Amino acid sequence: MQSTNFIWDLFGVNLLTVVAVVALPLGFVLIYALVAILAELKISAWIQERLGPMRTGPYGILQPVAEVIKLLQKEDITPDASSKLLYNLAPFIIFSGAYAAFAVIPFSSAFMPANINVGLFYVFAIGSISAMGIVMGGWASSNKYSLMGAMRSVSQLISYEIPAAMAVLSIVVLSSSMNMQEISHAQTGYFWDWYLFGGPGSWTKVFIIPFTITLAIAYFIASLAETNRVPFDIPEGESELVAGFHTEYGGIKFAMFYFAEYANMFVVSAIFTTIFLGGWNSPFGEFLQGPGWGVMWFILKSFSIVFVQIWVRWTLPRFRVDQLMYLGWKVLLPVSFICFFAISLFVMFK
Repeated sequence: MQSTNFIWDLFGVNLLTVVAVVALPLGFVLIYALVAILAELKISAWIQERLGPMRTGPYGILQPVAEVIKLLQKEDITPDASSKLLYNLAPFIIFSGAYAAFAVIPFSSAFMPANINVGLFYVFAIGSISAMGIVMGGWASSNKYSLMGAMRSVSQLISYEIPAAMAVLSIVVLSSSMNMQEISHAQTGYFWDWYLFGGPGSWTKVFIIPFTITLAIAYFIASLAETNRVPFDIPEGESELVAGFHTEYGGIKFAMFYFAEYANMFVVSAIFTTIFLGGWNSPFGEFLQGPGWGVMWFILKSFSIVFVQIWVRWTLPRFRVDQLMYLGWKVLLPVSFICFFAISLFVMFK
């Protein structure tokens, strides 16, 4: 009996902890995706001066649930000419890549699924899995439109990951850490101190504010490209490629692609919140500060960035491929490198 209790104490409690830590982000992703889909429908309707969904539930709030049920009921079809193993595996890989990134997101000072010292590096590394899923799905579909969409996605991700990485590296230089929890701790204080990392201190720190604001804008633009959001949705350009890399997908497999896109939207918003907006810190110093309030602040800030992403989608037209490459290589990359160089010099000589 004692040995059984010992084994339970040794493995059972740890197993329950692991299951809870894994299940909480998954539950959050599923609920968030439904809320984000409803927000997409309602915000787009508001921008275009129309009602949006109104029939499914009060004010149409059950429309995302109806869409999920519809997708689950659709027949699961695999094209005869496709590479069946890769075709069926791609949706799960792209969703796994998006979900795995939640492991290092610091929702509060008390909750972070995996508090690792190379959190930002991990996010960029795990993001490659999602890109691999897109390429796998596009190639395995044996459809020229799917393949063209996948190739567009690869070129887009390669182009915009570099300025995004330069923006993130600049904050790593400022905070002297890649741990996202430590970066959040470094921004404790009032909202006007967040760009100063550690409080006002020397007035020379004020000179880096224009560079950090520029990097924030560059990272936001790059994040739109990495999540294939308008105006960077050329991998799934409906007017040119039917639906791009997921043309041949339907039912639950299409839902996996759909959920992965919204999960990635929150991931890039959470990274933006962590490195530029103070993370889970209250913008009012010690007022409404603490682990419980931290979750509220973090989700509120992240959802604000998601709102801007939706706003941009229904405001701007899609870029051409040459415009996308020009912006990435000739505008964002030089600007982010100049800001990184200036911040590095500041940290070196301060």
